[in-house]
Amino acid sequence: MSQSETATAAATDPRAANRARFELELEFVQSLANPFYLHSLAQQGILNQPTFVNYLSYLMYWKEKDYARFILYPHALHHLELLQNPQFRTEIGKDEWREFLNQKQFDHWRTWRDPSKIVVAKAEDGQDTSQEPEQASRSATLPQ
Repeated sequence: MSQSETATAAATDPRAANRARFELELEFVQSLANPFYLHSLAQQGILNQPTFVNYLSYLMYWKEKDYARFILYPHALHHLELLQNPQFRTEIGKDEWREFLNQKQFDHWRTWRDPSKIVVAKAEDGQDTSQEPEQASRSATLPQ
């Protein structure tokens, strides 16, 4: 079936139209897991457009259990939540932020199953200042 035939079928069959919309939105939400894509959107000024910001707000339904189960890249949901913040939408256009987000994502993938790979930080007085892996990931903040 060609793309035009699929579009015609989707226009006449509401179930097919819903499926096409579901797949399109799922693909877009999953693309948000890529820090380089977010950076590109910011540099093009797309993240500052009010209609796009409203669309991002609308897409928050993907965080619900019934929809989140289809997401293959969980960072997409985290980034979708971060994109609700105007400061993040502005800052992700900077190269440093893109690299920071990319490194955080890589570190998470590298260590999420093996807590022993998390680097333990030592304070100047020699005491262990590390946190449980779950607490450490929650307390991570983006650079100012």
